[in-house]
Amino acid sequence: MKHHDQNWAVIIPMANEEAELTTLCTLLAQVFTELQSGKAFLVIDTVSTDNTLALAKTFSASDSRFEVIWAPQNRSVVDAYTRGYRAAYENGYDLIIEMDANLSHDPFTIPLFLEALDKGNECVFGSRFIEGGSMNDSPPLRKFLSYYGTVIANRLLATKLTDMTSGYQGFQREVVARILEYRLKSTGHFFQTEIRYLLRNRTYKEVPIHYQAPSPRISFSSLKNAWSCLWYYSWQQLKGNRPAL
Repeated sequence: MKHHDQNWAVIIPMANEEAELTTLCTLLAQVFTELQSGKAFLVIDTVSTDNTLALAKTFSASDSRFEVIWAPQNRSVVDAYTRGYRAAYENGYDLIIEMDANLSHDPFTIPLFLEALDKGNECVFGSRFIEGGSMNDSPPLRKFLSYYGTVIANRLLATKLTDMTSGYQGFQREVVARILEYRLKSTGHFFQTEIRYLLRNRTYKEVPIHYQAPSPRISFSSLKNAWSCLWYYSWQQLKGNRPAL
């Protein structure tokens, strides 16, 4: 990796990540050191009932490149995402990346996002379905939902991305400001698809990522919210109303 001059941060919502947290922070510390830049905002709320908060505070106390955001007021995973974005934005970061906490996203892919943002792209989306990407080690249900979720979203929303459901993505500061201003419809993991739809007119690039899901479980409430939001935006399209950020 080469030195990176721009002011950048990664936001990571966490929920019961005690088992993975040490490995994740160790890998991120290596990335920060090799790039000679970077900051991680670890967003934790009352969903975590294990030792995630205490362990994260230990890392933060020993390494200022990690900051814990304790947000007990969060009502959904989307609140956790936006809380992380707001923290990075309010702390003045120019490039802001989002990734999962459960080691399904490789921290060593971060330089690909930074390079694409450096070249003028306003948004960079991780894709498991372009050349160089994969989700080969993921459970069949996760593969099915990710792939066909992309197909259905592209069809109903008239988008063209190869991956509409990945949670590994990066944005320029001005884009994050627009996300924070918008009243999002999703309360679950449809957040990723909603963001991609709303940013479809922005300058973007997809970069290949390798994804390994730790569990095939997806809650019924999350799926229900996804369908509700998808049909909302597709209906708005039929009426000629296509919101964009």
